[in-house]
Amino acid sequence: MSQEQTAAAGASAPTATDDADADATARKMQVLEFELGGETYCVDIDYVSEIVDRGSLTSVPNAPNYVEGVMDLRGRTTSIVNPKTLLNVEDRGEASRIVIFDASNFQDDAAVGWLVDEVDQVVRVSMDDVEDPPMERGEFIEGIVRQEDGLVVWISPTKTVS
Repeated sequence: MSQEQTAAAGASAPTATDDADADATARKMQVLEFELGGETYCVDIDYVSEIVDRGSLTSVPNAPNYVEGVMDLRGRTTSIVNPKTLLNVEDRGEASRIVIFDASNFQDDAAVGWLVDEVDQVVRVSMDDVEDPPMERGEFIEGIVRQEDGLVVWISPTKTVS
């Protein structure tokens, strides 16, 4: 169908503006924002399976210092990690929530959750607002998200737990 036939049929032909809008949409991602030690961090929402309240944890002897313990979550033993230990973040009190990650993203389909102080919100982030991570702790950090009210550190959960 020619552009004239398409226009006559009542449909609009694609324009350069439509392509730009598609690029802008493709360059946005959703992230889950949460608090650790008074600072805001985020992870790609595609990694997140669910968010639960902190329950009782069972200690695991000889576990790495960043593993707080394990919990039974719907019949599956889930390792609970304290990202504050991994990221050297000051501990300012009890973590109240656990972000559970989709096990298919981890080696051996490991069930993993992070203890966080508070879960804030899910936001759409433009990749144009993401800056390269600083050199220190760069192995865990995907980037720094510049927002109107400050900076948010974007962390990769698969790089923190291997």
